[in-house]
Amino acid sequence: MQTIGITGGTGFVGQHLTELLKKHNYRVIIFTRDMHKVSRLENVKYSFWSPPEKKFDVSYLKQLDAVIHLAGASVEQRWTPSQKEKIVRSRVLGTQFLIERLKEHAPQCKTLIAASAIGYYGEDRKDATPFHEDTNPANDFLATTCQKWETESQKAAALMRTVILRFGIVLGRHDGAFPQFARPQNLGVVPIIAGGLQTISWIHITDLCRIILWCIENENIRGVYNAVAPHPVSNKRLMDTIAKGKGGIKIPIPVPGIFLKAGLGEVAKEVLKSCTVSADKIQQAGFSFQFNDIKSAVKDILGK
Repeated sequence: MQTIGITGGTGFVGQHLTELLKKHNYRVIIFTRDMHKVSRLENVKYSFWSPPEKKFDVSYLKQLDAVIHLAGASVEQRWTPSQKEKIVRSRVLGTQFLIERLKEHAPQCKTLIAASAIGYYGEDRKDATPFHEDTNPANDFLATTCQKWETESQKAAALMRTVILRFGIVLGRHDGAFPQFARPQNLGVVPIIAGGLQTISWIHITDLCRIILWCIENENIRGVYNAVAPHPVSNKRLMDTIAKGKGGIKIPIPVPGIFLKAGLGEVAKEVLKSCTVSADKIQQAGFSFQFNDIKSAVKDILGK
């Protein structure tokens, strides 16, 4: 039975991934700074790690066959100068610390799967050509953060098979973006943000976790892959699909972008932009999506 380590394993993606790995008979070690979130699960161990304090339990590192690196400060809070610094440092220094410890104490660890984000690409270009993995990065805050993050992750390639996954907008029932999209509809309104034409490159949480498992089990997979569903959708279509899935009377309510900018500051730019990302590379490599289209994804999330 192989042992898989997960940094940031108590978060949204980490919790779902842990359940999937357990079903496939893997042992899981979750490295976390939030030990109060520890729960008793079969074949799951928890270990405190803290890159700022340079704390990592070597005994757990020595057990790893592979590690999935998800840890990083939230990008959903208002981007004050201090929060921006925290976002960058948590990713860059956290990745440096992880790879250094793996090099020193886990020579038997053969695979690193590291998170990144489609924020790497920035906003759609004028020709609206979908972004592929070899597209040049943008130069805004989120894009430069992703570049720095990936640069550190790539350093592991000299030690082990390394895969970097650029996550799209992750949709799931209880956490992530979906509850934020769906919550206003409980009040009978469908917010349409800034006309609703901006493209959202999304992925169902189940497929994201399946991609990570697929990367673990396919030794020929290495390098950068977009982790997005094959069919991006507009904000309006997403909201309309949720409304139909929930049923009942829903009133569309236009939400001007200026309101978001006033409330969210620089983060609003990420909500308002179009980002059309291709899933071609990962499909051509052999991965098959369970949720190809937004209708089937929303139906599953709503439990319909």
